[in-house]
Amino acid sequence: MDSSADVARSLVLFVAAAIAEIGGAWLVWQGVREHRGWLWIGAGVIALGIYGFVATLQPDANFGRILAAYGGVFVAGSLAWGMALDGFRPDRWDVTGALICLVGVAVIMYSPRGA
Repeated sequence: MDSSADVARSLVLFVAAAIAEIGGAWLVWQGVREHRGWLWIGAGVIALGIYGFVATLQPDANFGRILAAYGGVFVAGSLAWGMALDGFRPDRWDVTGALICLVGVAVIMYSPRGA
């Protein structure tokens, strides 16, 4: 990353991507598993498409790096989503694993690299 503005933009985009992907998957889950119907499923599919678009806006141009780092954001975000919307209570191992994933995100995305 070239600047603190790029890092800030990247972090905002990771959060937006997580909301779109996790929210989309949750909507599909609700539509199918909780029998809420096709409207929920359709909204989920649209949100998943938005996630795919948001991921392309990252300042880094390397697809593999972006998706690998996003995996860590997805892990932590999924646990947070479950807590906020489904009453899930992570145990210490869930929290530890999520923190390890977020450290991985930082190493992959924000470590200094030579030109």
